[in-house]
Amino acid sequence: MFIGPKEQEIIRSRFESLSKPVKLLLFEAAIDCPTCADMKQLMEELTALSPHVELEVFNFHTDTDVVKAHRITRIPALVLSNDEGKDYGIRFYGIPSGYEFATLLEDIEMVSTGKTNLSQQTLDALQAIKEQVHLQVFVTPT
Repeated sequence: MFIGPKEQEIIRSRFESLSKPVKLLLFEAAIDCPTCADMKQLMEELTALSPHVELEVFNFHTDTDVVKAHRITRIPALVLSNDEGKDYGIRFYGIPSGYEFATLLEDIEMVSTGKTNLSQQTLDALQAIKEQVHLQVFVTPT
């Protein structure tokens, strides 16, 4: 078990604010991904904490149409979408543990509620960007 009883209660409480379903699309493989099984177990534990969070699992090697559609390049990978399949471009590669887990929870809340903590000034500045931006954040244990 990755999520302990105390943490489960905290997450359940946080997820009470979810208003629309969120899909977690997990891309994994059994043969060449030593962390995929742990990632799958963590996502199964997480999605069990709310009826608004659903897990769909795809094989990186055999579900090629879905892999290409979401531009998945490595595994394990997690994509967040709404219940209508809208892809917000949110990706987690590797297991989101530590601070990344808190970010995952916040991202689930944002996809479900449609609300962010960004100021109106920041939202306006983002709307002014006309070209596509590819932003990546890399986190390593220290």
